[in-house]
Amino acid sequence: MPPDACPTCGLPLENHDRDVLFTLPDPVLGLVDAGGLPEGTWLSHDHPDESVMLLVPELGAFVRCLLPLRLAGGHTITFAVWVGVSSDDLQHAWKVWWEPEYADLELTGVLANALPGVDVLAAPVVVRVRDAEETPYVDSSSDPLLAKVLADEWPHEQVLDLLQ
Repeated sequence: MPPDACPTCGLPLENHDRDVLFTLPDPVLGLVDAGGLPEGTWLSHDHPDESVMLLVPELGAFVRCLLPLRLAGGHTITFAVWVGVSSDDLQHAWKVWWEPEYADLELTGVLANALPGVDVLAAPVVVRVRDAEETPYVDSSSDPLLAKVLADEWPHEQVLDLLQ
């Protein structure tokens, strides 16, 4: 086995602890494919890859969050997903994002990206800040499947094969 291969699954170690970025919420991707973001769309940064907040007229408000998926053996794939939130929650998040109150930020919403191989798009979520220097995390869900995704440890091959 090559020295940079995982002893558990044989796949390269570089595939095991990584971030997967969703550029835009899934409902917004359809708009982009149809000709671009609607006029009046607001991003917290000039480019979606670097934005943490998004408001799309007639579609909704979104906040970027981290969703860690634990792999067996202590590895983690962290998805940078979008969560649909109320416009009031987006305004509150914007107000406290760079303030000490950010550490207490908690939002409720729905997952706005489909995870590979798991049907959890639009699952309800609770988002919390774990570290004031990081994007908030998807902390819990009342959806049984997403709750399982968040709580369980997953076999390497089952997850990594979906990300190839």
